[in-house]
Amino acid sequence: MSNIQTQSWLINRRHALRALGSFVALPMLDCMRPLRAAAPGKPKRSVFIYIPNGVNTLDYQITTPGPDYTFSKSLKPLEKHRNVITPISGLHHPGGLGHHHNCQKIWLTGGQLGPSDRNTISVDQKMAEVTSPHTRFHSLEIANKGESLSWTADGIRLPGMSRCGEIFSYLFEEPKNGTEAQRRELRRKGSVLDANLTEVRSLEKRIGVEDKGRLDQYLTSVRETEIRTQRADAWLDVPRPKLADADRKRADKDVPQTEAGAYFRTVYDLIVLAFQTDATRVATFSSGLEGQGLAIPELEISQTRHELSHHNGDPGHMEKLTMSDRFAVEQFSYFLSRLAETKDLDGKPLLDTTMSLFGSGMAYGHSHGNANLPLVLAGGSGCGLKHGQHLDLNQGHFDGYNLDSPGSHYRLCSRPANSDAHMSNLLLMMAQKMEVETDQFGDSNTLLQLG
Repeated sequence: MSNIQTQSWLINRRHALRALGSFVALPMLDCMRPLRAAAPGKPKRSVFIYIPNGVNTLDYQITTPGPDYTFSKSLKPLEKHRNVITPISGLHHPGGLGHHHNCQKIWLTGGQLGPSDRNTISVDQKMAEVTSPHTRFHSLEIANKGESLSWTADGIRLPGMSRCGEIFSYLFEEPKNGTEAQRRELRRKGSVLDANLTEVRSLEKRIGVEDKGRLDQYLTSVRETEIRTQRADAWLDVPRPKLADADRKRADKDVPQTEAGAYFRTVYDLIVLAFQTDATRVATFSSGLEGQGLAIPELEISQTRHELSHHNGDPGHMEKLTMSDRFAVEQFSYFLSRLAETKDLDGKPLLDTTMSLFGSGMAYGHSHGNANLPLVLAGGSGCGLKHGQHLDLNQGHFDGYNLDSPGSHYRLCSRPANSDAHMSNLLLMMAQKMEVETDQFGDSNTLLQLG
């Protein structure tokens, strides 16, 4: 077990944040609070895991709604977690229909991309606005090729890390150049922000209404950046948590992506350790881009998921796609097992306070069908989630599944049976469970109900 319960890195509250010329008191951080002091509430956490290019939906689809469902071939590795998961069928993103290249980009935003790929804020970043005052890091973005699932309030994509060693160092090692060098860099960044603000303020009296709206959005972004920078400065005085040898051995290693299984499991171990040490409470992991996706040499799969998804009915490619799907599900099952066996500060499983959403922005990759999205929600009983059923939003809106007629099922994965079943309804529910105060997210039209 990590030595995080000693709280040897306690700091006081004498730090202040300078934002737009005014002073804002640093919120009470968990690391300022003695171990036995009253806590502000049990931490709640969320992680979002993406697989690109959809699935072999004929082997993935669960056909029975409710609690008495039978696991499909692809989802069978999750059977041991039946009581803590909810497979979901029938959701879609209206903004993504017919625009397959946007599927990944809007998976966590529920928006429609504007000019120059400008997006809306992703749900993980809305959650991080609530959780970040209590953690060293605002959020954690892990992504193949650096393109994460996360988007800022002004619609800019956050970069993601992909190398396991880089992620470990970022989370748990002191700055290589020393604390003071990093502090100087943070304060230089603050000076640049101040200079930008001075210039922007001089423009305010000379712009029109539309430009003022854009300027307000920019100022909001600058304000958020300045607050994050000053929080990072304050956290430099807080020693990183000491890790147990077993935790360090498991997570502190560079695993090439050509060893896909070891790579996935190490990424999941890093997320578990980040949550256990309360380094952050929000994470995203994109295992590949649409048009790519990792090959799996250990299964003798040399093709990317994109190549396999364009199978055109070829039995060999379809079988390999199912193998790739099941492989991704097996790694997710490993992640849930790790969350279940890892203890939170109160001694209960980390799984209880962690909501995990696994899935894709496509269902049928060959024709870029992006309705009836493959999604599994897991964990989070401490956040109020109730599991143990197949939640099927297609029911009552179609004539039933017919997997023996591929064309019929592929159409269901390209045109939603239930046009009101927006994925944003799920994202809104998760946001509210994380105590985000909002009645609307993306293109939500109601609140998804579990149980």
